[in-house]
Order: sequence, then C-alpha cells, then structure tokens
Amino acid sequence: MASSSPPGPDEEVRVVPHDPQWAADFAEEAGRLSGAIGTWATGGIHHVGSTAVPGLAAKPVIDILVGVASLEASLACVDLVEPLEYAYFPYLADEMHWFCKPSPARRTHHLHLVPTSSTRFRDELAFRDYLRAHAARAQEYERLKFRLATVHGHDREAYTQGKTDFVRSTLDRAYTER
Repeated sequence: MASSSPPGPDEEVRVVPHDPQWAADFAEEAGRLSGAIGTWATGGIHHVGSTAVPGLAAKPVIDILVGVASLEASLACVDLVEPLEYAYFPYLADEMHWFCKPSPARRTHHLHLVPTSSTRFRDELAFRDYLRAHAARAQEYERLKFRLATVHGHDREAYTQGKTDFVRSTLDRAYTER
C-alpha cells in the first residue's frame, strides 16, 4: 500500500494503459516462485497492485504478494529468489521482505513476502478485490495515478504518498461494505 521507496536509484514513474499480458506475466512468474519458495507460501501467491485489476492503467510492474507464516521463518527465501533475479531490500522490514526485479533502476516485478496474519496482507488483497469489483472506483484511481505521474514522475516517494488518502478511503469502503 502507500509507503516509501527502497534505497537506491529509481526509475521514472510511468503509468501506461492496461496490458492484458500482465495476467500471463504474473502466472508465469508465480510458477517460478512456487518452485523456488512454494513451501513458504502458506497464504498463496497473489497478483496485486494495479496490474492485477483488468482495465486499470498502471506502472508496468507486476506486484506479487506471497503470504508467509512469519518474517523470521521466511528469511530463507531471500537467497532462494536471488537466482530468479530478485534484489532484496530490507525496507519496511517489520512488515515484509521486499524485492524488486531486476533492480530499482529498471523494475519489472515487485515481490512482497508478508505474514498472512498481518493487516498489510489483508489490505493488499482487499484493495485489489475492491477495485476489481467497482469499475467506477478503479477509474477514479486511474485518473489520480495519471495526474500524480505527471506531477511527480521523477519522485516515486511523492507519487506513492499522493495515493495514500485514496487507498485508505478505498479500504474503508472495502471493509464497511462487506
């Protein structure tokens, strides 16, 4: 959800129209991840973020959420995903193990190993599911993302922070409309 960027050089924020290939890209990567760390994926391997919402424009980066039993127990995964070109960053380390592929300067995938008992795990899925079920809300999000990318294209942190209120209000809706 809304959070600061990991250390290192960042690529420009670029939002592009939805690409149906993103779902296939996720499925292919999920298969690789399952082979490498499936034992730790006690909560499944999920396609999250904007690329997981059909029709929604997004940064062309596949976000992957892996539900794990605990951060401590899943620490072994850091070495296991390295051969898949994931770079580990101990960023938001109290919430998740965070990786990008292949580097912060050119990202194709983000990987989040998150305990299934955490608020973050539930929120990631609830946000995605709400946008999938509510096209008008997804369109509002898309407009916000294009506007923020125009204003903060060279500042990933500001782009991300600019989405915070929208994400929170969407999660409020998701949890109250259940």
